Amino acid sequence: MKMDMRNWLQTLRNAPVKKAFPILSFPAIQLMNISVKDLISDSDTQARGMKMVADRVDSAASVSLMDLSVEAECFGSTIRYSDDEVPTVVGSIVSSEEEARELVVPPVGACRTGIYIEAIEKAVQMITDRPVFAGVIGPFSLAGRLMDVSEAMIYCYEEPDMVHILLEKATEFIVAYCKEYRRVGANGVVIAEPLAGLLSPSLAEEFSGPYVKQIVDAVQDDNFLVIYHNCGNSTIQTIESILDTGAAAYHFGNAIDMAEMLKHIPSDTIAMGNVDPAGEFRNGTPESIREATLRVMGACCQHPNFVISSGCDIPPMSEWKNIDAFFAAVHEFYQA
Repeated sequence: MKMDMRNWLQTLRNAPVKKAFPILSFPAIQLMNISVKDLISDSDTQARGMKMVADRVDSAASVSLMDLSVEAECFGSTIRYSDDEVPTVVGSIVSSEEEARELVVPPVGACRTGIYIEAIEKAVQMITDRPVFAGVIGPFSLAGRLMDVSEAMIYCYEEPDMVHILLEKATEFIVAYCKEYRRVGANGVVIAEPLAGLLSPSLAEEFSGPYVKQIVDAVQDDNFLVIYHNCGNSTIQTIESILDTGAAAYHFGNAIDMAEMLKHIPSDTIAMGNVDPAGEFRNGTPESIREATLRVMGACCQHPNFVISSGCDIPPMSEWKNIDAFFAAVHEFYQA
């Protein structure tokens, strides 16, 4: 459903009672009694899962799968699949500048990207009461998976030309991928750049920020927004280059003090976060997630540009009693 997304974002910021915006999709497997493998393999299943989640929770938006393996798979990476965990990339496919130059940028629609695009196209026909956002990986996070996440920062020092070649190709692909999501009706994308959270401010300014900005400049408009996500623990130190990307809104993980981060965000720019997805949604209790949610909101809701969220993608096996307790705590806070 086409929407004036700039107006939607401004309305969300100005609302005295703000709906939560968690990164919530994979726990649909429990509502559907299926596996993660089932969910990632079929567009009808994904769309139905998103609809079931949207029917259950009063969220600000619907967000599709935050699967940070799907783009790397298109480039040729090996993927490890599981019934109850999000897929992960195994090993590397690039370790030299020559290999980086030879790497072919795949067409959008290759491997599972075609399934994910079809899922969004179907979901936007089913979910009409809130925006629908697709999930995509960020450029440095994709490049890191192609050259091995554990070596990515070392390569920035030792093989910077190789890294930049990979970043150029990753950016080219992500731009095309986002444009296809926009074409089929998505209202925006949440672009996940967690690997940049390992970088120093100077490295983030060189190897992440400018490439994210290229993506934002190429795809963001009044009807299609980019929300930048980074769950690294250095985001406060690198916030200048993060804001320079020009994304419409920002989403941060629980590794940082969200109240401190808000001091660095312009008051007219929405920032979201950051209840612990593993510690609370996956491994907490309804009582502990209530306390954690109220604590974050108590520290942050004095800022009118703050929207409560999970700190990252909520794990597939997070119990729905915890997810429901999160939304109940949001309601409780605003009713107090």
